[in-house]
Amino acid sequence: MHSHTRGLGRVMVFLAAALASASLTIPEGWGQEGVQYGQLGTDVTLSCIGARTGSLVQWRRDGAMALPEGSAIHQGALVLPHTSLAAAGTYSCHDEDGSLLHAVSLQLGHLPGVPFVSCRASDYENFSCSWTSSLETFLPTRYITTYRKKSLTGEEKRRNKSGHVGPCLQDPARTGTCTVHRSEFWSSYRLNITEVNPLGSSFRLLDVTMQAIIKPDPPEGLVVEPVPLAPRRLHVSWKYPASWPKEPHFQLRFRLQYRPVIHRSWSVVETVNLSEVITDAFAGLEHVVQVSAKDFLDAGNWSEWSAEARATPVRDPATMVSEETTTDVSLESLAEEPSQAPNPEPINRSDPLENTAILVSLGIFAFFVLAAVLIIAILIWFRVRKHSKDKTKPHSFLVAATHLKALPSECWGREA
Repeated sequence: MHSHTRGLGRVMVFLAAALASASLTIPEGWGQEGVQYGQLGTDVTLSCIGARTGSLVQWRRDGAMALPEGSAIHQGALVLPHTSLAAAGTYSCHDEDGSLLHAVSLQLGHLPGVPFVSCRASDYENFSCSWTSSLETFLPTRYITTYRKKSLTGEEKRRNKSGHVGPCLQDPARTGTCTVHRSEFWSSYRLNITEVNPLGSSFRLLDVTMQAIIKPDPPEGLVVEPVPLAPRRLHVSWKYPASWPKEPHFQLRFRLQYRPVIHRSWSVVETVNLSEVITDAFAGLEHVVQVSAKDFLDAGNWSEWSAEARATPVRDPATMVSEETTTDVSLESLAEEPSQAPNPEPINRSDPLENTAILVSLGIFAFFVLAAVLIIAILIWFRVRKHSKDKTKPHSFLVAATHLKALPSECWGREA
């Protein structure tokens, strides 16, 4: 009998605690002592715990008698209508003698909004998700982050009929992020990011596929060096990002962008190698270079650009001699006759190999033009010759025919 009574008492205590929690609308884990949470724009009731039923009580806010406009005391409880942020503060109730009966800190805010969520995989074994709140709630907030694999194998279905649900591990050092480890590159996952505050909760479900969210970290160790005796070349090398496991089946490809520092437009080349030679740099001008990476099979997105690296190609010795000569001549002319007019002759910074290639191209082009003209002339000559022959043939035939026609008349004349 005694044990039955103790069991019934425990049930009653549990029910009382549940009802108290429900009346304060505070989710589990938010029941801070001496703090009550309320929703902005609604009526909030503060109870005076310790007051005797029917006794008169006085309410104060932050020690002052002044209360928010429209406040009313009903059966010892203070009712605050249509609360705003200005109504927050520490409230205390006192008996007729002014003795303190109870004090409570009121914090006001909004229910959680649906969070904004995005996910990214920096390698093919793990992916991370980040989120931001869609609404400023003015209340302490927590996040519950879980994931579930959408496509299960037969063995996985037998082991867990409801589907595997695991935690997306949050990193205390990086607020608003969580990571799923040992994910499968060809699988799809459903993320559940739930925002919770003392007034309630709201969640976002996001389906992700590893191939779609893969985005490597930028390549590392970018080095740019001039090539000796090559005025228009720069040698560029880099390394895989440390976060990307270098496996035969999961390679990266790269794109390189470069430009002289005085120019705004970039030149871009793509490669699968860890080095590249720029062949069209401007001799003597400093260049800025960056590199980014993407999955070799074109899955996902390009990484961000790496940190900049700079280098200047060597100067062409012939150009340097030409410039020195031009400078000496200019100085001599200036000494003889000063002038403020700029030198109209541009400095020749062209590559000798490039000049040779241009001359060869012009020679080939001239050869084909001359050949075409010669062929056309020969064809015209043959056509004119043939036409003259065709005109000669009818004339000879008419002369012969006229001669033959004249013969019989002469013969007849002789007979007569």
